[in-house]
Amino acid sequence: SLQFVRKLSGFTRPSKVNELTFARAVDQVARAAHELLDSLVTNAPPRDRDVEATKVRARTAARFGSSGAKRTT
Repeated sequence: SLQFVRKLSGFTRPSKVNELTFARAVDQVARAAHELLDSLVTNAPPRDRDVEATKVRARTAARFGSSGAKRTT
């Protein structure tokens, strides 16, 4: 949220006058993001990171060959 508000406002740190408004904006963005994520609905089963990583390694090996092979040019 902080990064988004910084990007949107163009300030990395707000002035003393704008600190309260800046902090309020960060809180509102965080709240909106949580509301969005909490309200999303999906029928897809949860993903297992280990299974997905194994699939990626298999696709990479099929595409580029095994990582132990040396390329000659």
